[in-house]
Order: sequence, then structure tokens, then C-alpha cells
Amino acid sequence: MGLAEPGWRRSDDPRHAAGQRGRDGREERGREGSALNEQPQVPGEDDEEPLGPRRYPSTIGGAFYIGILLIILTGLVVASLSEWRTGLRIVSAGLGLAAALRLVLPDRDAGMLAVRHRVLDVALLVILAVALFVLVATIPEQPV
Repeated sequence: MGLAEPGWRRSDDPRHAAGQRGRDGREERGREGSALNEQPQVPGEDDEEPLGPRRYPSTIGGAFYIGILLIILTGLVVASLSEWRTGLRIVSAGLGLAAALRLVLPDRDAGMLAVRHRVLDVALLVILAVALFVLVATIPEQPV
């Protein structure tokens, strides 16, 4: 009918829902406040182990990622300025190197090379590298 009804489309209880229910769905008894009233924990503030100085990039995979980006950028520059086949082979080699690095680096060290599961990341990178290399090899020379 268009009239506002209590309890519909808004919360009547200002407390956080996660703090009101236990694991089995029943209310927790004897808990003071809610999760909204708790102070957020800042990493490194009260930790027993200090984090130490920040390194850039923070993982070895991050350094490899930057290197792979530079290889691919070099291939694109070569492809646009001179021989396109050579440039695309460089890009294909960069993607193959990324697949190999993603395969051997542990997840915590992979940095931005780790986007999905390891098998899926490696499979996609290998498929792209091989497809690009095969396309470059199979396109016939065109007369100028």
C-alpha cells in the first residue's frame, strides 16, 4: 500500500548481526556489546612480532611481475616500431616466463602473479603464450 511498516527494508536493531548470533544460530548469552563497538585491530600496533620496514615490492613475485611487464612492454614497442613477429614472440616469451614463475613460486611469494588458483593461472598463461606464438608462426608473409 506504500505505507512504511516497521521492520521492513531497514533494521530496527542498530547492533551488528554477526555479534548477535552464535555459530549454531542461537543468540549468545553474556556477551557485552557487539562487533561494531570493538576497536579495530591495526596490524603492527599490538603484535608480538614487529612487522619491520616495508620492502618495495614486498614479495619476490612482485619484482618478477615488474620484470615481466617490462619484457611485454619491450615486445610491444618492438612490434609497433619494427618487426611485428619478433615483438610478438617477445610478448609470448614473457607470458611463458610468467607461467613458469607462477608454477615454481609459493603462493605467499607469488605477488601479483597469483590471481586465481595456481593451476588456472599457469594454464591461462601457457594457453596465451602458445596461442600467440602459433599465430605469429602461421600467419603468412604478405607482399608489401
